[in-house]
Amino acid sequence: MAKELDLQEQEQIDALKAFWASNGNLITWTATLVLACFAGWNAWQWYQRSEAQKAGAMYGELEAAAQAGDATRAGNVFGDMKAQVPKTVFAQQGGLLAAKVQADKGQPQAAAASLQWVADNADPQNAAVARLRLAGVLAGEKKYDDALAQLDRITLPSFAALAADRRGDVLLAEGKKDLAKTAYRAAWDGLPATQDYRLLVEAKLTALGAAPPASAASGAASGAAR
Repeated sequence: MAKELDLQEQEQIDALKAFWASNGNLITWTATLVLACFAGWNAWQWYQRSEAQKAGAMYGELEAAAQAGDATRAGNVFGDMKAQVPKTVFAQQGGLLAAKVQADKGQPQAAAASLQWVADNADPQNAAVARLRLAGVLAGEKKYDDALAQLDRITLPSFAALAADRRGDVLLAEGKKDLAKTAYRAAWDGLPATQDYRLLVEAKLTALGAAPPASAASGAASGAAR
């Protein structure tokens, strides 16, 4: 009986050897790939955390420069962020903040460059914000066509009304009042009635003699009451 068991064990061993001979390389490569993927995932997670920490520290430096009104320092820190942590949200926010300081300090070209980087590299929402602000900077430099081109590239529905309002600003600065009215009206129509920003757009329309019907009716009623 013992010898029979030994034969069964030998058969099992032989079968295992045959299986390994046929499939050993595949199993080895599969296991290696799984382990490599796992190691890669851990490395990526560590890299992401490291990048976020570095980006956060750099953004803190940029904030300090902004609070001090140091546009040169803010621009330099943002330059470092673009070079070292360009794929982080901190870099996107850093570009917006640097551009604000640069614009406030009379550096429109530097501000435009910062905003253009964000527009080209950020997520859709931050890119839309950058294009809105960039259009304003370009309009201030009388580069009206370039400003309108930036607004044309804003495609997020949630930014449509804001883009229309900024379009009205650009067109008005260019002296195209009728087109500006149309743009402002599109902005007014696209904003919720409960949003305070709508009152600003309404004021622009009223100043151009194109107050929305509800606003005009309200004004007439107020005049009659007096």
